[in-house]
Amino acid sequence: MADKEPVVERPEAGEEEEDASAAAAAGEEEDTGAQVAPIVRLEEVAVTTGEEDEDVLLDMKAKLYRFDKDGNQWKERGTGAVKLLKHKQTGKVRLVMRQAKTLKICANHLVASTTKMQEHAGSDKSCVWHAADFADGELKEEMFAIRFGSVERPFLFEPRHPILVAWG
Repeated sequence: MADKEPVVERPEAGEEEEDASAAAAAGEEEDTGAQVAPIVRLEEVAVTTGEEDEDVLLDMKAKLYRFDKDGNQWKERGTGAVKLLKHKQTGKVRLVMRQAKTLKICANHLVASTTKMQEHAGSDKSCVWHAADFADGELKEEMFAIRFGSVERPFLFEPRHPILVAWG
């Protein structure tokens, strides 16, 4: 008896297809009748970014770093859209950068005529500058570095670029 193999009955090919189609048809017709209502009703809220009274001079994707004096190293501040915005009444230009997914502000400071942007040593895709930044809710002097995806981008970003000079 140990030499015998168990006998397994297998349905014919036509029977399998009929069983599968019957099960699919039964699943489509089945209606549980359950209705799900939202627990909390959310109203649409108008969001103000503070950029409504400003014209966009430049809008580029970049990665921003700040220099940590205590650790003597560069720390990443965020990756996202960096904008140069010119206020419609005052004419002041400011730099605003928001992180890509969260839209959290990672840089917010005025671009003054005294702001000197320099090419970062060893990289033609990045620039370095000092600014009094207000991104964390308090005004403090920071050293920033920004890295772009291509070599042309840092040139467009410089305050002496013809686009920015034309805007005043």
